[in-house]
Amino acid sequence: MGMTITDKQIAELRKAFDANPANKVAQNAVTSVQLPDLTLNRNIVQEIDNTFSVKLDEWKVTSQKRSGRCWLFAALNLFRPGTMKKLNVKDFEFSQAHIHFWDKFERSNHFLEAIIDTADRPVDDRTIHFLLSDPIGDGGQWNMAMNLIEKHGLVPKTAYPESNTSSATRWMNTELKNILRSSASEIRAILDNGGSEDEARAHKEKRVADIWTMLCIHLGTPPTTFDWQWRDKDKKFHRKGSMTPQEFAEEYVDVDWRNYVCIVNDPRNEYYQTYTVDYLQNVAGGPPVVYLNVPSDEMKDITQKLLEDGVPVWMGCDVGKEMDRKGGYWDANLFNVSELYGVEYGMNKEDRLRHGQTMMTHAMLFTGVDVVDGKPRRWRVENSWGDDTGQKGYYTMNDSWFDEYMFEIAAPKDYLTEQMQAGLETEPVVLPAWDPMGSLA
Repeated sequence: MGMTITDKQIAELRKAFDANPANKVAQNAVTSVQLPDLTLNRNIVQEIDNTFSVKLDEWKVTSQKRSGRCWLFAALNLFRPGTMKKLNVKDFEFSQAHIHFWDKFERSNHFLEAIIDTADRPVDDRTIHFLLSDPIGDGGQWNMAMNLIEKHGLVPKTAYPESNTSSATRWMNTELKNILRSSASEIRAILDNGGSEDEARAHKEKRVADIWTMLCIHLGTPPTTFDWQWRDKDKKFHRKGSMTPQEFAEEYVDVDWRNYVCIVNDPRNEYYQTYTVDYLQNVAGGPPVVYLNVPSDEMKDITQKLLEDGVPVWMGCDVGKEMDRKGGYWDANLFNVSELYGVEYGMNKEDRLRHGQTMMTHAMLFTGVDVVDGKPRRWRVENSWGDDTGQKGYYTMNDSWFDEYMFEIAAPKDYLTEQMQAGLETEPVVLPAWDPMGSLA
């Protein structure tokens, strides 16, 4: 099939490469130095200023350590400023491990329900193949975090601290994937051999109980109640007494998160239309993940208005593209890779989405913006990778990067335009399970 490469072609390629002195210089450099270090655009780095006309953060960053919980960290980091103000403390963290436990538990159940739902399809069906490819990863979406908080509440980090596993999830996830795939095989076998859906679901319940045991062993048993007391920054002692996680969330989260919606920029699809993704969920029976698709400039406008009103913004992006992790910079042209190779890449954002070159990979928090003549020039970002990267954990995003690699924000409905409000009323278009807009940060 197709035409083979000939010896003559290879000889000509060798000759052309050797005839260009720049190729030899590039070869000598790249074989000795890592590509990002070699191609970092010095002019852009020199132009980046880490001061902002609007800056909200006065707190230390958090660290998800060796886990993929960024979406949970970003959501809880959004809640932190209001909670710290309410408690009158300099620092505070919600327990990320607590909400992580419930995500693993609920998502396991949702996965097995999806297996029952699709049991009439062959095992090599594309949807089933996708479900089995990663049944229990760490990533997630804003709506998924809110589903968990609605059902299971929140607790302070002192009431359910980190474990070794919550900070390094690899081995737990490996075993959870093992048992979930085994369970999927068992459930499909029951139904393939004439068993009823009730029999399949009974087996599912046994496996859910197994997963509960495994999670408690790895993460600790989540509390039903806890004793809450604290000392504020004025050295005043407060004792609230026994609280449930649901009570704690209702009393100390100073953000109307139930009024939030997810705004995305997906240039492949119609704007001012809602979308959902097949089987994208963690809580079976809970509200689906729904996005409203809008142009990038309008997503920027909402983000800027929220920051100017003193409200941080949860966001999802393709974090690794055009990023200098050490310095904490993003710019659409941060690296001169094309110039080094002498080749053109040629894809825009839509093309990259269609051809597997980009998708949302990470969630963080906007905490500032530099506005010139009413327009954003650069953005300040709170990451959850600890304080030893970037500027003590904070990053600077040039506005050029926003257009190319930003995909999602969560925003109160009140900040949406009339056209967006009307778009929220549209019937969600269902994208297939493997669509890049279903990627998990």
